[in-house]
Amino acid sequence: MAKRVFDFVIAGTALVILSPVLVVIAILVRCKLGCPIFFVQDRDGLAGKRFRIIKFRTMKSSVDAAGRPLPDGDRMTRLGAWLRSSSLDELPELWNIVVGEMSLVGPRPLLPAYFDRYNEHQRRRLEVKPGLTGWAQVNGRNSLNWEERFDLDVWYVDHQSLSLDFVILFRTVGTVVSRSGVSADKHATMPEFFGKQEP
Repeated sequence: MAKRVFDFVIAGTALVILSPVLVVIAILVRCKLGCPIFFVQDRDGLAGKRFRIIKFRTMKSSVDAAGRPLPDGDRMTRLGAWLRSSSLDELPELWNIVVGEMSLVGPRPLLPAYFDRYNEHQRRRLEVKPGLTGWAQVNGRNSLNWEERFDLDVWYVDHQSLSLDFVILFRTVGTVVSRSGVSADKHATMPEFFGKQEP
């Protein structure tokens, strides 16, 4: 309950204070990328319950001759790359936090297609609400491989506390300022997770 109150107050206050920034970014995205301004996608939340995450759009809608989206690197724009490196594209997720679908701190929400690819250990990341930032984000972010990332997520599940959340939020500032770990090697973001069976 204390975590939920903390999330609601901080996220709600941030939405109000940052509203001019959100408006400016929305205008830039509209001018550079057109509509839609927001990227909305299904993600898995607490216990695998699906919700729709909201971000600022960072990629063009370019497709190949067969109508399939081009690779992320080919669709990424200069504005989009800047929004991602600065994490400003994540600001609309504050609304997901206000309505209770996400938390300020927790494992980052991933695609529903990954649910059946998790092994038992990896699925434990769904025992808490997904977060705007998390233990994996301040310990390597997208430069981690999937196994390392999931191990850090589960570590957070086992050690979560408000004091740890404060530490993670404080370290997140440094991670965002340094723009470290924004993308995996040779990828615009992260490669797809195809799963790994337990030994």
